[in-house]
Amino acid sequence: MHSCIKTFGFAWAMLLAFSACAAQPNEITLNPIKVSPHVYFFEGDSGMASVANKGFMSNAGFVVTDAGVVVFDALATPALAQAMVKAIKKVTSQPIRRVIISHYHADHFYGLQILKEKGAEIWAHENGRAALASDDAKARLKQRRADLAPWVNSKTRLIPADKWLNFTDAKTIAFEMGGLHFRVIDSSGAHSPEDIMLFVDEDKVLFAGDLFFTGRIPFVGSADSKRWLEALDRMLAVKPEFVIPGHGRMSTEPTKDMQLTREYLIFLRKKMGEAVADMKPFDEAYTAVDWSRFEKYPAFEQANRINAYGSYLQMEKESLGTQ
Repeated sequence: MHSCIKTFGFAWAMLLAFSACAAQPNEITLNPIKVSPHVYFFEGDSGMASVANKGFMSNAGFVVTDAGVVVFDALATPALAQAMVKAIKKVTSQPIRRVIISHYHADHFYGLQILKEKGAEIWAHENGRAALASDDAKARLKQRRADLAPWVNSKTRLIPADKWLNFTDAKTIAFEMGGLHFRVIDSSGAHSPEDIMLFVDEDKVLFAGDLFFTGRIPFVGSADSKRWLEALDRMLAVKPEFVIPGHGRMSTEPTKDMQLTREYLIFLRKKMGEAVADMKPFDEAYTAVDWSRFEKYPAFEQANRINAYGSYLQMEKESLGTQ
């Protein structure tokens, strides 16, 4: 009898241990793509975040200097950030000194807690304070915990910056690390209120965040498309040889590759602007548009209607002179 109880107890303990392991995310392996002598990046899948792609649908990158590593964006889950840290260690023994966040959208900063634990200093646009404290940020975390479990779970935390960047006096903040020169470029109010880009002077590489999407439909939402188009022009002003977008493949032909984002924004503004001028309700206006030019691109099905509605509201504001 006692042996049966012991056997049952052992089996039950093993079952509990197995269940605990099964509840944890499996380890993820990321392979960095070398861009230039000092710059690498991780390319996420096309489309939206899902359990199938483990939330890996955005890009992030890093720059290796003689005094440490600068990381741009932290990916969409702590597990992805942990995989990023391991991948960086295979490239260099230099510690991660600084993390620069392009903007506080879930797919770009949910991995921050891992990088913070490694001792990295986090930089972000000062407008990120409000984004991080907003009800939208709390609602998105709740949604991601449900839709991206176990990759986003109860242990996932929203991490603020250590240094909130103020661009009052200039559109650029320059810094040097390990002999390399960087420029943090303010593009706030385009895709989000807190957009920033990072340019690496010596390597002529621009990390563009979500202001530039290669080969897929951008997420526009409530963004200011007019300011976004202006930001696209500012990207070319630094004359990058390589542009790493927030989503999609790296660009070696920035002028050509940014055309999809540019043309899509212009199309949204034109069609929704016409609807506003004609006082058409949004649903009627949306149905009347021929979207065939863009519907073949990844993320169209998930994002286009949201983008169109945001653009409709934007064009209403502009028509009333409130934007």
